[in-house]
Amino acid sequence: MKRDFSALQSEFDLLICGGGIYGAWTAYDAALRGLSVALVEQGDWASATSSASSKLIHGGLRYLETYDFKLVKKALTERQRLLRIAPHRVWPLRFGVPVYADSRNGMLKLKAGLTLYDALAGFPPDGIRHYRFAAQNFLAHFPFLVTPGLRGGYTYGDAQTDDARLVLELVAGALAHGAVCVNYTSVVAWDETDGRVCGATLRDEESGALRSVRARQCVSASGQWLATNETERAWCRLSKGVHLVLPALPTREAILLTAKQDGRVFFIIPWYGRTLLGTTDTDYRGEVNRVAVEAADIDYLLAAANGYLQKQWTREDVIASYAGLRVMKQSDAAHPSAASRDWEIKTSANGLHHSVGGKLTSAREDAAAIVDTVCAPLGVSTAGTSGTRALPWAPQTDFSAWSADVTARAQQLGIDTESALWLLRRHGSRVEQVFELVAATPQRAVRIVPEVPLIEADLLWCAQDEMVLHLSDLLRRRLPLLILARLDETALRRCAEMIAPLLAWEAARVEREVAACRT
Repeated sequence: MKRDFSALQSEFDLLICGGGIYGAWTAYDAALRGLSVALVEQGDWASATSSASSKLIHGGLRYLETYDFKLVKKALTERQRLLRIAPHRVWPLRFGVPVYADSRNGMLKLKAGLTLYDALAGFPPDGIRHYRFAAQNFLAHFPFLVTPGLRGGYTYGDAQTDDARLVLELVAGALAHGAVCVNYTSVVAWDETDGRVCGATLRDEESGALRSVRARQCVSASGQWLATNETERAWCRLSKGVHLVLPALPTREAILLTAKQDGRVFFIIPWYGRTLLGTTDTDYRGEVNRVAVEAADIDYLLAAANGYLQKQWTREDVIASYAGLRVMKQSDAAHPSAASRDWEIKTSANGLHHSVGGKLTSAREDAAAIVDTVCAPLGVSTAGTSGTRALPWAPQTDFSAWSADVTARAQQLGIDTESALWLLRRHGSRVEQVFELVAATPQRAVRIVPEVPLIEADLLWCAQDEMVLHLSDLLRRRLPLLILARLDETALRRCAEMIAPLLAWEAARVEREVAACRT
């Protein structure tokens, strides 16, 4: 994957603005159908909402309470599809739901909800279906929970991903099928002819160079930046979601809980050997470029979790935090938690298509609908194949056998078991390139920081081949080290110096990149 702003020079069938999950799926789907595609992103790939999610591919069990059965079924269908076409990128994750004497939902009501959840998923395999547990058996899965009042609980199946790497793989797939994809490229203006959008004036955010690109159809998948235009702002509602990163708990399963403060659902999720705690859900009317984690957000999440934990978490336990904005269709719901997470396409009077709302889980299906809309005026009747084709980095052989072989190969190279697991999830079939770096320089098998299962060879491969322009691209999205570990200036400089020869960074550039990461 190489960045090439100069490739944005011809007329395209489709120009897409926005390199998050919706823009990436749209570019990939359109390229698979044979359209000439350009995808631009003003920052790095997945640098906003699409790297600030709960990292889940799920149906949304809580949406059953608002009777949004259509959305849940749609998301569950996509969950099963992604588990099939991308087993390296989307993997099963079981969730526990405890029932206490004061729980809002008792055992019978929860049983009914989970049975419906499984039914909407088409009664998936046993590893995904729900199971009931008595209190003591439930605690064997989640020994850190408080025991007074525990009546029992259930576990059920959903799935997990690395959101930023899912976006990256889709961008790589679009590139492989002829698309031009360039990060750090902003839309200065949508260009029009006779009142119809016909392309855009683009700016290279690295050099400042301007370029006009013509396109027969244009799509804005800009996410939260939809709210910066008065007309489009009326189409959407923004909600801020905050997650905290905390030390690991003694389980490999996630847990769904209800905050005692306000009855909102939140999650405790294992991820890269850490724990994600989230999320908040509050209306947001501030600057979309200045989304921040506030003290009140941290206090809310810690209090919510501590209502269930034997060992209380404190602010000192918080390793990192991140905030993102959900874009939802406009609604009159009193609270954003009650607003629909479904998606729609809006078309302006000038013909510019806008993607509004949606979820990480169902973005593929929605993007296919965007491409259908684009193809109609282009006279293209080719059906989409993104739902049946394996993702670009999926192994071409039986996944279980492949995983066993990869793990054995990693052990031979001196890579620890947990790091090997995340290598295959992060790189899929491209993991062999990382292995080659380790084979050439065995000391690169060590972890970058001891407590996180990410090795030095992984860092080098990402810097070398994944369109990294800045240290933050590498340490926040290619490898999420900035939110998994407390990296001091020494650690940041060590990472920057390790990749400097690959990116032709001189000493002054290294210092600037380190300073930018520290802020």
